Amino acid sequence: MLLAGSGLISACSAMAPVRVATESPSQWQYSAPQAEAKWPGAQWYRDFGSDELDALIDAASTANQDLAAAETRVRQADARSRAAGASLLPTVTAIANFASVAGRSQGASWHENDYGAVLSASYEANFWGGGRAARSAALDAAAASRADQATLALTVAAAVADQYFQVLALRERLAAARSTLEAEHRMLGAVQARYEAGAATAVELDLQQAAVAHQQLLIPELVEREIEHRAALAVLIGRLPEDFRVTGLPLAALHEPQFAPGLPAQLLTRRPDLMSAEAMLQAAHANVAVARAAMLPSLSLAATGGMQNPGFQAVYLTVPGTGLSIAPAASLVQTIFDGGRLKAVHAEAEAHEEELLAGYRAAILNAYADVETALAAIQNQDLQQQAQSDNVEHSEQALAAALLRYREGAGEFLSVLEAQRTLNSARDQYTQYQLARLQARIGLCKALGGGWQNLASDKPAANP
Repeated sequence: MLLAGSGLISACSAMAPVRVATESPSQWQYSAPQAEAKWPGAQWYRDFGSDELDALIDAASTANQDLAAAETRVRQADARSRAAGASLLPTVTAIANFASVAGRSQGASWHENDYGAVLSASYEANFWGGGRAARSAALDAAAASRADQATLALTVAAAVADQYFQVLALRERLAAARSTLEAEHRMLGAVQARYEAGAATAVELDLQQAAVAHQQLLIPELVEREIEHRAALAVLIGRLPEDFRVTGLPLAALHEPQFAPGLPAQLLTRRPDLMSAEAMLQAAHANVAVARAAMLPSLSLAATGGMQNPGFQAVYLTVPGTGLSIAPAASLVQTIFDGGRLKAVHAEAEAHEEELLAGYRAAILNAYADVETALAAIQNQDLQQQAQSDNVEHSEQALAAALLRYREGAGEFLSVLEAQRTLNSARDQYTQYQLARLQARIGLCKALGGGWQNLASDKPAANP
């Protein structure tokens, strides 16, 4: 009867979730009105149209060592939640014993075999809901661990895509630099010939030789940076950097995924980092209840029953024969003085909950900022698109005109040199612009949660 009553009381004291009032904007500032929302899918990276990128991210999902470590943390959290749930149930143990006693005193001898087999059950009544609160905290911590794993998976996928595009962009910049170096060498040959013919000055020859040397210095720097990003990409997918190769497509051949975020309030259920922060806040709230329950009396029930021989053991006398043994027990414990330790633990739990509440609100603000930043970057890049293309086109035309005038003897060499430098800068800038457009799409996919959604199945099952 006592056990049933305690279960009823504990059921009435079930943990209520924390309700956090959060401010949400009515619409995105840098997003154009859309007919309907188009959130990223779980495999958002496939929208870039690169089979090689798809294969690299798929490889990272199984071979990345950080993800492997995160998976083990999830298993640990699940095990802790099962252990916390088990504490709500009685503990039953089986005990078997045997003893043989023999002795001799005053000319008399005796011999006795004592044995027994009993079951022992113990249970701590969950009057104040502390056990259920501890289980709730463990479940929330496990949910947070799963959300952390999802956050890391999204971060790794985004990092693989970013490093991959960095490698492609550096290769294009390197190819352009080598092409420019060849053009500079050809120009140096022409200037050398004009100088030997007396049609060019020594200053023009020195300037062109300096231009060739400057271009030669750029190539090793680009090669080094490409190697660094390729090595980082290899590590992300769990490969050794040695002999790791990337084929790649031209940046212009890749697709730019188009996403339209829904209402800002919907973001709260689509980012795993927000789910993790919320779950940890719920766990902290449950831990406050655990600390509060520890300050109240605790009732422990125990019972032992079975068969043993002798049936009854006394201090000086044993009763022969096998008999039934039953030993019920109960204890009520209340801490009278502990120097304020329990109150301090409770105060610490409350302060920790307040800390995580502030962290949760900060995570929400950062999530909105991430989306607005990515949307603003895409919007500004769209405004630059025509100007970037015109910059390259007009720089090519200016160089062609300057070369023609110089070869015909109607133009100055400095005009040719300046036009060549302008074109080199325009081409390099355009490659970096293409990379920035792709990186902005990665940033938006990541800011929108990368296709993750807060599903009820994310919370692991535990003992009832």
